[in-house]
Amino acid sequence: MSNTFGKIFTLTSFGESHGRAIGGVIDGCPAGIELDISFIQKELNRRKPGQSILTTSRNETDEVEFFSGIFEKKTTGTPIAFCIWNAKQRSGDYNSIKDLYRPSHADYTYQQKYGIRDNRGGGRSSARETIARVVAGSIAKLALNQLGIKITAYTSQVGPFKLGSDYSAYDFNQIEKNPVRCPDPEMAQKMSELITQVKAKGDTIGGIITCVIKGTPVGFGEPVFDKLHATLGSAMLSINAAKGFEYGSGFDVDHLGSEVNDIFYSNNGNIHTKTNNSGGIQGGISNGEDIYFRVAFKPVATILMDQHTVNTSGDETGFKASGRHDPCVLPRAVPIVEAMAAMVMLDMYLVNKTKHL
Repeated sequence: MSNTFGKIFTLTSFGESHGRAIGGVIDGCPAGIELDISFIQKELNRRKPGQSILTTSRNETDEVEFFSGIFEKKTTGTPIAFCIWNAKQRSGDYNSIKDLYRPSHADYTYQQKYGIRDNRGGGRSSARETIARVVAGSIAKLALNQLGIKITAYTSQVGPFKLGSDYSAYDFNQIEKNPVRCPDPEMAQKMSELITQVKAKGDTIGGIITCVIKGTPVGFGEPVFDKLHATLGSAMLSINAAKGFEYGSGFDVDHLGSEVNDIFYSNNGNIHTKTNNSGGIQGGISNGEDIYFRVAFKPVATILMDQHTVNTSGDETGFKASGRHDPCVLPRAVPIVEAMAAMVMLDMYLVNKTKHL
């Protein structure tokens, strides 16, 4: 069922949007990691619904409860089991569409694959499943802090409004100072106004999240099937509504090799590159420079407008969605991108460590 992510540091998630709880089991976490529960809750608060007028009004506290793998506020090296109880479900909002296939949702494909589906909020296909990822990612972040690896993501584009400069031009301290999570206050205001306008019409809009990983040593990743960028791409594209991934200079291919090659130089015996078009990864392996990538997210599929579709019998019909939905997934997806990146980087560190025993 592919509900487990990772090789050594793994997360197996469980639960549905309108079930009793969302949770998971983390295995392979190193022992002795001091767990700052307030930090983990802060990360969950960044993802939770109802945090601003730009997000769904579903009002969940999203408080995590741990059951195992922790003693005296430190990890013990054994499986860490946890859950977040669902408290504010309104399953009745979905009664009218239980026999319909909503456009661009997983309704049809899930029904055809399994012969059954949970129509309440999308069930297992709901983005609410990402709560488990944020918990695991928060623990991975705490472990990575001890290695000097820091992960920061931010909204770099909403619709036509996008940042025009390299990530190094922005103050990351500004990211959490606005609801859209953009490091440029002026652009953040434009993005917020656009999302508000789109929401008022019952429509949705997409955009791009940029992520920067600093402090990665040389050697993370494998040269063939487990390239670091391939694993990061797989992690990002597993997030709901993610439609594209690029790292380094990515799809900016209107250049010659002589213009984009990253030239090496030595600084007191430490080798670096003068530019970083490679995005910190060469040959699938980290080279010690900043790793940066971008993830494109589509407009949320649930729009509060009249649409045409078919029902489970194949009859054509019309419908209009109701309920509480995000007009733009980007603000709440920022901590999810960071969480998935953190799990990848900690897993890569552990895999790399086993090769040098």
